[in-house]
Amino acid sequence: MPVVPFTEELSREYHETFTSAVIRPERLAEVRRTAQRICAAAAMARYVAVAEATGVPAHVVGLVHCLECALDFRKHLHNGDPLGARTVRVPAGRPRDGEPPFSWEQSAADALRLKKLDRWTDWSVPGVAYVLERYNGFGYRLYHPGTPSPYLWSFTTAYVSGKYASDGKWSDALVSRQCGGMALLRALLEDGRIPVDA
Repeated sequence: MPVVPFTEELSREYHETFTSAVIRPERLAEVRRTAQRICAAAAMARYVAVAEATGVPAHVVGLVHCLECALDFRKHLHNGDPLGARTVRVPAGRPRDGEPPFSWEQSAADALRLKKLDRWTDWSVPGVAYVLERYNGFGYRLYHPGTPSPYLWSFTTAYVSGKYASDGKWSDALVSRQCGGMALLRALLEDGRIPVDA
């Protein structure tokens, strides 16, 4: 899938969407509970370990962990496959180095390096939105531009419906049941749990 460049125009779009979107009231309690789980001491210690190895902020590691693994430390950060073997789904065969079973930290660092997040330096709100969308792929933006990616915006007022049921299978009627990364980021910011320069 083509990679969309991070332009000033795209940065403004992310900023404006984040500024105008709010967490849907009926989802607010769930989003806050999930944000609290990301910030729990035991989880955050693991995110900090990966942050120290990669340079990716701990809260961003937590956001990706929620989006890819539903905060399950028994799964690869690449795609949610079990840690007891190399990944099977795309990207398959990860991590390449070492032998399974892999530690969560080892696999998470591999996933973030594979996605080049260890080279990224813009951790503003638009910068985080971009790396999350890039992590998941630009299919919504490229092929369904009228539907903001639920990977980012689900559970906010920016997203209503439209979803890939599986790879390449689109439905206008499906509604994501997963909390989007930007809803979680908003909850983390509003609760004063993370320092982010918006």
